Amino acid sequence: ILFLFARLFALAAQDRVIRLEMRLRLRELLPDDLQDQINEFTPKQMVGLRFAGDAELPALARKVLEENITAATPIKKLVTDWQGDYHRV
Repeated sequence: ILFLFARLFALAAQDRVIRLEMRLRLRELLPDDLQDQINEFTPKQMVGLRFAGDAELPALARKVLEENITAATPIKKLVTDWQGDYHRV
C-alpha cells in the first residue's frame, strides 16, 4: 500500500507541475486577447494542448475555447506539430 501511495503522490505532483508549466507557456505564447482566458482552460484541455508546438499553440488554444472542446483526445487529434513529453515518469 505504501508503494501505491508513493506512486499516486508522485503522479499528482507531476500533474500539478504540468498544469503550472502549461499556464506559463500559454502566458508566454498567447496573444493579448486570450491572456485573460488562460485560467478558463480545464486540466483536460491543458493535457491536450501541451503536445502542440509553440507555433500552433495560440490558434489551437483559441479553437479549443471558441468551440468548447473539453476532452483531451479530440484536442490531441488537432495537433499537427506533435511535441511529445518523453520525460514523464
